[in-house]
Amino acid sequence: MNNIQLVLNNLEKTKDDFWNISKETGDFIEFLVKVSNAQNVLELGTSNGYSGIRIALALKETGGKLTTIEYWDKRRSIAMENFKKCCVDNIITAKLGSALPVIQNELQNETFDFVFIDANKAGYIKFFEAIHPLLKIGGIIVADDVISHCEQVKPFVEEISKREDYFSQILNLPDGVLIARKNR
Repeated sequence: MNNIQLVLNNLEKTKDDFWNISKETGDFIEFLVKVSNAQNVLELGTSNGYSGIRIALALKETGGKLTTIEYWDKRRSIAMENFKKCCVDNIITAKLGSALPVIQNELQNETFDFVFIDANKAGYIKFFEAIHPLLKIGGIIVADDVISHCEQVKPFVEEISKREDYFSQILNLPDGVLIARKNR
């Protein structure tokens, strides 16, 4: 077993403590980043770095980069250590702060072709409103916990589902995953 797999296996054991995505969701996101040939990915909710590592491993194949945002300094520090252990720290920018102000104040000149949302569930609708103008046409949004936290994310799910400029689908992966593609 290589070092990366060892780190991922250890992080999978911390799923409940750090609210990580499931291995199945990680497999799906890693696959989706690769097949979409994502170049500039934004992640909201770094935690201990599990999902960021999965995204970055795919980005090593596509030649892309990841910007990830974490509210808690301790979690961001743990994630940065894990990024180094997996040799993906050179393609990851880990920002500290609340996602919405970071997006609005630090990322307004960026464009993204893939966004992964796994942060404050009640904030999903506001995150979407801030991300929408930064997402390229053809870009993908993946949001975790849309079944397990359905009441908190309901405004986001309802909004993106009714928009004609997005095609969306909820997948029955652990905790529920919404995937949406910006059509125009």
